[in-house]
Amino acid sequence: MSPALATGIVWTLGAYLGIGLVFAISFVLTGAGRLDEVARHGTVGFRLLIIPGVAALWPLLAWRWRRGDTTPPVEHNAHRDVAGPPVPIEETR
Repeated sequence: MSPALATGIVWTLGAYLGIGLVFAISFVLTGAGRLDEVARHGTVGFRLLIIPGVAALWPLLAWRWRRGDTTPPVEHNAHRDVAGPPVPIEETR
């Protein structure tokens, strides 16, 4: 690998993470609560804990935030396809 290519890769990753950290700060302060009801009531510790993940996954979260999603997506895999829709659990008292 040439030094120019290695330098380009490092600069690209640095720019990606830099943009991710800037996005993470704004997302943690306002966006997390808009995408997930439970995150709306998250503590400061929770918000600090999700910063690295938000910085790494910022394109996906920015896309969901821009679309205005308010609920987490339903996981789609072979097991869920076979099982069908979830059955509501009735509370007994």
